Amino acid sequence: MSPVSTRLVRLLNMVPYFQANPRVTRAQAAADLGVSVKQLGEDLDQLWLCGLPGYSPGDLIDFAFEGDTVEVTFSAGMDTPLQLTSPEATGLLVALRALAEIPGVVDPRAARSAIAKIEAAAGAAGRGADFAAVDEPAPVENQAAAAVRAAVRANRALSMDYYAASHDTLTTRIVDPIRIVLVGDHSYLEAWSREAEGVRLFRFDRIVDAIVLDEPSAAPGPAVQAQPDTSLFDADPSLPSATLRLAPAAAWMFEYYPMRLLRELPGGYCEAAMTYASEEWLARQVLGLGSAVGVLAPESLAIRVCEAAAAALESYQAAAR
Repeated sequence: MSPVSTRLVRLLNMVPYFQANPRVTRAQAAADLGVSVKQLGEDLDQLWLCGLPGYSPGDLIDFAFEGDTVEVTFSAGMDTPLQLTSPEATGLLVALRALAEIPGVVDPRAARSAIAKIEAAAGAAGRGADFAAVDEPAPVENQAAAAVRAAVRANRALSMDYYAASHDTLTTRIVDPIRIVLVGDHSYLEAWSREAEGVRLFRFDRIVDAIVLDEPSAAPGPAVQAQPDTSLFDADPSLPSATLRLAPAAAWMFEYYPMRLLRELPGGYCEAAMTYASEEWLARQVLGLGSAVGVLAPESLAIRVCEAAAAALESYQAAAR
């Protein structure tokens, strides 16, 4: 379990703990909860900012401190079982079903089990939404995805066979997992690549095989603490966009440029939208890719590419005379 998940579980348990142990000392509470006195203080400060919608002083969790003791004066409902309304249960079930279908994000069997329990607890709410998780088999998770999740959870290094679409090659590499991130409709392993000596994102559906190694993950501290860098997948809405026709040989461009698939075409071809800052730069990129990429729009870019290609051909023919 990640440090964030561990703290979340502890925070959820703290209010019931202090209610069951009124006027407990900070030292005793820290020992019972398995944290330092300093961390306990930080957790209490965090809980002070949590509460019921509205989030005014009367809605937030509150504590009374007398000497070195702690006592809950307002629990904000964290001491009673959560009661889901029908819309809440339906929304939660929809989200869980979606997560269960995305490789690597969660254990699909655990997700199906949670869905079944929520349905049972919600009763008519779950059945009214026409969910049938109890009768549906959990999606079969492949060995590679399960191994990646296990490596992240256990903080272990990972050996994996990865298909690089940009080079159409299958390579074996050892990485130090950091976390699993979800970008669009795909899940990625964020890891420190020992080969590249940097952080890389590996798409789950391109991890052909994976083995958890008997050695701890050794990603550098700054890489672990930094937020995931998914800027590669972000398109600036203020920039112009070109519509390109890509041959199968140019599919690797989706990994390196801010592109969005528009539609698939016969023979493995596709149309994609790509943002760009300079038309001159994009024209050079398209020319360098030859027949693998064609410009459908804007017209100004298509004309620039055609004129540049014609000029290059004319220079070549003149040199060959």
